[in-house]
Amino acid sequence: GGLSALERLGSPPYNLNIRPAERGEFTQRAYGSGKLGLVEVEALADLIVADTSYQRLQALRQLDGRLSDLYEGWRTELIKGLAHAEAVIDFGDDEDLDDDDLGIEDDLDSGQMGVWGAIRPKMTALFLKMEMHLADAQRGEILRDGVKVAIVGVPNAGKSSLLNLLANRDAAIVSPIAGTTRDVVEVTLDLGGVRCVVSDTAGVREDGTTDDIIEIEGIKRARKAAAEAHVLVCMVDSTDESEG
Repeated sequence: GGLSALERLGSPPYNLNIRPAERGEFTQRAYGSGKLGLVEVEALADLIVADTSYQRLQALRQLDGRLSDLYEGWRTELIKGLAHAEAVIDFGDDEDLDDDDLGIEDDLDSGQMGVWGAIRPKMTALFLKMEMHLADAQRGEILRDGVKVAIVGVPNAGKSSLLNLLANRDAAIVSPIAGTTRDVVEVTLDLGGVRCVVSDTAGVREDGTTDDIIEIEGIKRARKAAAEAHVLVCMVDSTDESEG
């Protein structure tokens, strides 16, 4: 009944000029009217595609404006520093500049060197804050894109069985024949609220122990997946005495 009533509004005797909204149209209008910034729009996109509870929490924190306030504070500090530097460049040789004229609270000697001396520690402190934020932001990127977990080990050590156990389904082929897995098999899982991309890799042998070109390529891909992973899970056969 609801859809029928809406369709009726666009036909006689109403003839209302209505249409379905395009994807993202309301967000675009909110951004155009200044109700949302680019940071909030990005957070909304992350919230829509969030797979885990921690991803949703991160998106909601970004959506409430905390990040925008932080960036706006940095912008204000940079503009102040730029204004002080331009004032020194334009007027420093012509007249003395008092700290009060430039809004500097530090008890420094007046004049050009005093202004430069006040700007430098402020900009250095701001630079350090930005570096700390960027270093910490990598955690947010990992949380958004997912923690890469690679299961590695020798052939027939139970890597595929572990992947199937974690995925709770038959994601990878399991057989008693060593070297069954030839390519990287990835499964996205929600582990404790964290998005994890778990990779089952081909069994790694010592160089020169196989002449199978397909298996050699699988070993190359396994090593590449291991190098790109955030977490490595090494599987060993407990019944193999040679492996300890």
